[in-house]
Amino acid sequence: MKLPGHDAIARQADEHLVTHRVELPKKVVDRPIRQVTKRVLLALLVLVATAFIVYVDHDGYNDNSDGAVDLLDAFYYATVTLSTTGYGDITPVSDAARLTNIFVITPLRVLFLIILVGTTLEVLTERTRDEWRLNRWRSALRDHTVVVGFGTKGRSAIQTVCATGLKKEQVVVVDPSSKVIDAATAEGYAGVLGDATRSDVLRRAEVHRARQIIIATQRDDTAVLVTLTARQLNRGAKIVAAVREEENAPLLQQSGADAVITSASAAGRLLGLSVLSPAAGMVMEDLIQQGSGLDMVERPVIKAEVGKKPRETEDLVVSVVRGHRVLGYDDPSLGTLQLTDRLITIIRATPGAQVAPDVRPLRQD
Repeated sequence: MKLPGHDAIARQADEHLVTHRVELPKKVVDRPIRQVTKRVLLALLVLVATAFIVYVDHDGYNDNSDGAVDLLDAFYYATVTLSTTGYGDITPVSDAARLTNIFVITPLRVLFLIILVGTTLEVLTERTRDEWRLNRWRSALRDHTVVVGFGTKGRSAIQTVCATGLKKEQVVVVDPSSKVIDAATAEGYAGVLGDATRSDVLRRAEVHRARQIIIATQRDDTAVLVTLTARQLNRGAKIVAAVREEENAPLLQQSGADAVITSASAAGRLLGLSVLSPAAGMVMEDLIQQGSGLDMVERPVIKAEVGKKPRETEDLVVSVVRGHRVLGYDDPSLGTLQLTDRLITIIRATPGAQVAPDVRPLRQD
């Protein structure tokens, strides 16, 4: 066994503690520089418009220094007025100028202030909106899929599951890397930044209400701890984990994983098959790539198939799921198909095809 002690792993997790947070998919917005440029130009436009209005009616204003209001005085008055400084050296004296200040310049002053504090208001609005989206997301999240680790294995796994009809809104990615979480949210998945071996991080991903959990971490010892924590939080979820070393697979199963995939040996077997028969290797790679070419799917037995042999159905049946057992199509104990059976078949992939996921742990006989 190549697993370090639990205490050493816990100390390592504490040393690399990452502040955890939930990230929802972002909407496309203008770049900050473009937004600031727009606001500056709009503020200047309001300033010029105010100065022009004052200059047109310059006879209705009085300058304490010389009594006359020229173009420079108009811009000066517009600047101190819109910024609410108001030194009082230039004042409207005619009724028309005062009415203009009430009904035109005052609204422009309010607009100017809104533009100046627009960034702050936008930040506050965005925080409120994000908090509302987060609360709504948590309340609506049920029977979803949690993916721990969004590397090559995790990304490929979730793409395969989504090819069967799972919506991206029903996927939550957990990873300790902020760049990985940014990549996940960019693809439309919700993300939780943090160490998945910590129960509070998994709770933020609503693991206790998840239907299935995919564990695709980089280290086998991390996979064991994540599996133990996830199974403690959710006794009924289907947990599938990947390990690098085959000797660690039994430990994952003892920790609560329903299925364990040994990534290194699986890739090695596919390499060996491709050496013996490149065509057979291509077929196997096509089968595990969901949504194109040939797909291996699981479906229930229909009434028209009850009482028939597996080879008498229209689909190419390779195995039959009966109870908690997986039987080969030629197993002598199989007999004929029953209504409660499920078939594992090879079909030609069609766009939009959906397969009902199985949530029961199976045992290979």
